Amino acid sequence: MKQTWIAAGERLLSRAAHALEHHPRQVTALVAGLMLTAGGGAFAVASLGPDPSTLPVREILESVQPLPLAEQSEALDIHRFSLFTAEAVRSSDTAESLLARLGINDPVAAAFLRSDWQARPQVLGAPGRTVTAEATDSRNLVRLTVRWAADEHSFRRLVVERQPSGNFASRIEAAPLVASLRVGSGTIRSSLFGAADDAGIPDAVTLQLVDIYSGDIDFHRGLRQGDRFAVVYETLEADGEPMRIGRVVSTQFVNAGRQLQALWFQEPGQRGGYFDFNGRSLERTFLASPMEVSRVTSGFAMRLHPIHRTWRAHTGVDYGAPTGAPVRTVGTGRVEYAGAMNGYGNTVEIDHGNGNTTLYAHLSRIDVRKGQTVERGQRIGAVGSTGWATGPHLHFEFKERGVHQDPLAVARRHQPATELSAQARPKFELVAQSMRNQLVMAASANMVASAR
Repeated sequence: MKQTWIAAGERLLSRAAHALEHHPRQVTALVAGLMLTAGGGAFAVASLGPDPSTLPVREILESVQPLPLAEQSEALDIHRFSLFTAEAVRSSDTAESLLARLGINDPVAAAFLRSDWQARPQVLGAPGRTVTAEATDSRNLVRLTVRWAADEHSFRRLVVERQPSGNFASRIEAAPLVASLRVGSGTIRSSLFGAADDAGIPDAVTLQLVDIYSGDIDFHRGLRQGDRFAVVYETLEADGEPMRIGRVVSTQFVNAGRQLQALWFQEPGQRGGYFDFNGRSLERTFLASPMEVSRVTSGFAMRLHPIHRTWRAHTGVDYGAPTGAPVRTVGTGRVEYAGAMNGYGNTVEIDHGNGNTTLYAHLSRIDVRKGQTVERGQRIGAVGSTGWATGPHLHFEFKERGVHQDPLAVARRHQPATELSAQARPKFELVAQSMRNQLVMAASANMVASAR
C-alpha cells in the first residue's frame, strides 16, 4: 500500500512539473487565487472578536458650564418687530377695509381715521393716494403717512402717530418736492401712445413729446412703424415717492429715417425753451394742433360735406375726440369772439396779431370771454357737437390775413420764438453732452429689448 501511495505521489509531481513547464502563467494564477482564498478565510476568522458584553465598562462624569442663553431669550421676548406696508386708497374704502389691506387690526386706529378732522379727508376722502403704514408684530398701528402735491414745488405730508398714552394724533407737514431724472425709450408699432405705454412712459411725458416735435412730425398721419424715440424726463418726488411728472429734459425721435433731437435749456434771466443739440431753437410761435390727444377725421383738403352731401373745400381741420376733451389755443392772442355762431355752434375766435387768427368750433363748453388775453397752450373750451355737427369733434381753422391756411404748414413755417445767445453756448454744450450720453443709453436699452 505504501508503495502504491509513493507511486501515485510521484505521478502527481511529474504532472505538476509538466504543467509548470508548459503552462507557467496559468499555474501562477491558480496558486495566487488559492492564497487569496485562504487569506480571506483567515481574515474572516480573525475578525471574530470577543463578546462586547464581557468587556469592562467605565463611567466618566464631568461638570459642564451652561451657555448664557437666558439673557438672550429675555432680550428676544422684549424686542418687537415693525411691519411696513403700502396701499392705494380706493373709493369704496372704509377705515377698517383700508387697514385690513395694510395688514392692521386696530379698532382704535380705525375709529381715529373715521373721526379726525385732518385724517379723514386726506385718507378716506382721497381715492388714489398711497398710504404707507408701520405696524407692530401684533398688527397694531404705529404710524400712518399720506403724501400729496400742494403745488409745482412742494408737497404735504399727513402723519397719524400713536402716542405713548396709546391714543393717536395727526399732523400735516410741508416739504419741497425733489426732482430726479428718469429715462425711457420705445418703438412705434401702432401708435405713439401705445409704444409709450409698452415702455412704461407716463402719458404726461408723451404729450410733451407731441408738443416738442409737432412742428416737425405730423403725429396724426406721419408716424411710421419702426419709428423709435428716447426721452429723459423729470419726476417730482416726495420722500422718494413719485408725486407728479416734471419737464421733458431731452429727447430724440427717429421718424421716417430722420433723427430729431431736443434739449430743454434756460439762460439766466431768460425764458427757457427747447433747442436741438446744435443750439437751434425748436420753439414755434404756434402749436401744430389745438388738441393734445385726438385723430384727424378731415384734413385741409377737398371733401364730401357730411351734411350737404356736396364736394367742397374743407378750409380747416377736424379732430375727432370725445365730448368734454380739452381744447387749447395754438398761440398767444386776444379772444375776439366767444359764443354761438350759426353752423359752427359754440365758437371761439382768437386774434394772434400780424393778421393771424384761429377759430375753434362745435364746442360743448367755452372757458374764455371776449377781450381776454390767452397764452399759447391755454385751455379755451371743450369738444362738443353743437351747430352743424354729426358727432363730437373740433373744427379748427387758421387764417393769415383772411386766407385759410393748413395749420401744420403754418406751425412749421413760423420762425422760432427763442434764440440761444453766444454767452450761453459753453454751458449749453456741457448740458448737451450729458444728455447725449443718457439718450444713447436709453436708446441702446430699447434696441436690446426690441431684439429680444
